[in-house]
Amino acid sequence: MPKLIRLYIVQVVAGFALSAVFVGLLLWLNVANLYHLVTSSEAGLLAVFLLWLFNGLVFAGVQFAISIMRMGDDGAAPPGGKRMPGATMAPATVRIKAPSARGRPL
Repeated sequence: MPKLIRLYIVQVVAGFALSAVFVGLLLWLNVANLYHLVTSSEAGLLAVFLLWLFNGLVFAGVQFAISIMRMGDDGAAPPGGKRMPGATMAPATVRIKAPSARGRPL
């Protein structure tokens, strides 16, 4: 299996595990009376599943993005090539022909 695919699968599993912990804490701490809403409704199990699923998608995406962004940069400048000079903050003179008060160009 390619390394990138394996990395993606590991990060997705970690994201959904974090989602399970997050949803468990939401229910255990009864945030916004969520535990009561889930246990007193017929669709409570579906609501918990969807909460876990959508949070898992978000957490998995964030996990994968963080791992990808941390991969390649070792802090060194890229090798070779000519360096372009940096931009200067010196003002440039631009001449504009504007009509005079009589309507003729200056």
